[in-house]
Amino acid sequence: MQVSTSPDFSGLWIPLVTPLRDGAVDHPALAALVERLAPSGIAGFVVCGSTGEAAALDEDEQWAVLGTVARAAPRLPRIMGLSGYHLGKTLAWVRRLADAGLAGLLVPAPSYIRPSQAGLLQWFDAIAGAARQPLVVYDIPYRTGSVIERETLLALAADPRIRAIKDCGGDAAKTRALIADGRLQVLAGEDAQLFGTVAEGGAGAIAASAHLRTERFVAVLRLLGEGRLAAARAEWQALLPLVEALFAEANPGPLKAALAADGLMRDELRAPMTRASGALRERLQRLQAGF
Repeated sequence: MQVSTSPDFSGLWIPLVTPLRDGAVDHPALAALVERLAPSGIAGFVVCGSTGEAAALDEDEQWAVLGTVARAAPRLPRIMGLSGYHLGKTLAWVRRLADAGLAGLLVPAPSYIRPSQAGLLQWFDAIAGAARQPLVVYDIPYRTGSVIERETLLALAADPRIRAIKDCGGDAAKTRALIADGRLQVLAGEDAQLFGTVAEGGAGAIAASAHLRTERFVAVLRLLGEGRLAAARAEWQALLPLVEALFAEANPGPLKAALAADGLMRDELRAPMTRASGALRERLQRLQAGF
């Protein structure tokens, strides 16, 4: 399929949580959250990623979530998260998404299977061939069980249908090599690595923490882009305790607790995900009060 010739995935992307109420997706809360975040200077939204508990949503629920986000912020780009390990089902879902008005697809390695590097190349090639949108590779070994090696990523970078990477690989040398290569836009996927990745030449970040104090995260990226390193560092250091607290327990439990404390949604997740502990909720409330 034909894909966009020059997509731009730079800037700050919000990987949206999926609000829940009594076991069902809370679409009014989702729409209100998107409307609140949209004017803050972000690049766009990632829908149904790991922060959105996509693995606990069926296809129809994910489709409905995507529709709510599109209606709430029609002018902002959207990236749709994919997950799974069955190639045929994944390709069928990709084809269903063809006319969904997406800027891109966020595609991890298949979970559980742990294929060879040649198998990973085949996986991404098949999905890119079925997609109308460009791909953002999601390198996150601790969720998928597969490490995408540097050489494999550089091979994927040669494919014009693959334009960016959400970097959660945990390998600083690989991150630097991809930035130096320049063909993929490198987006920090671990929130705590946002500053370092962008300071070294990365294109931006997909950062769950930026649901909160969004304008300040945007400011960090803007200041780095302007070369104002000291100002960017000061802004980032103020945000770091919040980032650390939001990932002190399994995401998105702490984030949903913080958003619920602000009255934006219920503090509800789907099993086996669990709510943040009481001690962490209190810590988050103290941090939020300090801003």
